Amino acid sequence: MPEGHTIHRLARDLATDLRGHAVATEVRQDRFADAARRLDGCVLEDTSALGKHLFLHFEEAQVVHVHLGLFGKFRRRPLPAPEPSDALRLRLTGPERAWDLTGAITCDLREPDVLDEVAAKLGPDPLRSDADAQRFVDRVRRSRKSIGALLMDQSVIAGVGNVYRAEILHLHGIAPEREGRSLDEDEVRALWDTAVEQLHLGVKRNRIVTVPLNGRAASRIKRSDAVHVYKQERCRTCGGPIRHTEIANRNSFHCPACQS
Repeated sequence: MPEGHTIHRLARDLATDLRGHAVATEVRQDRFADAARRLDGCVLEDTSALGKHLFLHFEEAQVVHVHLGLFGKFRRRPLPAPEPSDALRLRLTGPERAWDLTGAITCDLREPDVLDEVAAKLGPDPLRSDADAQRFVDRVRRSRKSIGALLMDQSVIAGVGNVYRAEILHLHGIAPEREGRSLDEDEVRALWDTAVEQLHLGVKRNRIVTVPLNGRAASRIKRSDAVHVYKQERCRTCGGPIRHTEIANRNSFHCPACQS
């Protein structure tokens, strides 16, 4: 599932191409056809993201709420755009680019109160300037759950997924099985600060790279070489074996030597 940096990057790129323009809409699936007709010719006024949720703000107080889920994609197309596939949920065409949405678990036309509805279910988002880091700190330090589970809980921190969970914990030498309440305030605050740093780098680079660049361009680093422990057999910090477990119904990866 795309992590928060991907959704915030999509919001930024969609705004670059379409904000301030009347867009043409096209669909291949009946369930969004009526909404697409209402949006056809409307101006996209803004875009925003919260955790793994994307919002497209159209004129007349119309908001498209998108959650990509496991299989969703929002792809930029050059014009003239190719013939869409039968999987197309929504195409938005502006003056120079088109964007195709497929496979999303959520694509709904809503009123602006959908933002408050979604926000009420989520923890603070490290990529938002209005995020309340103390909410995250307090939730973690009150919890008997493992920090590995808490970092995957979107009601605790919004936007962190499996890759960032593994890498953030590794960068601080914290084992994912530790109970949240066993961490002191400085440790939890440091996890938050690293989440902010790493997700912002993810937006900038449009990919996850947590290893030191050492003079290399991030775009030149292979995907398999871009992380310390996630889906690795050996730790890129110490060379020791990676332990694979399951936490919060997802595969978890950590180095027992570095994260004792």
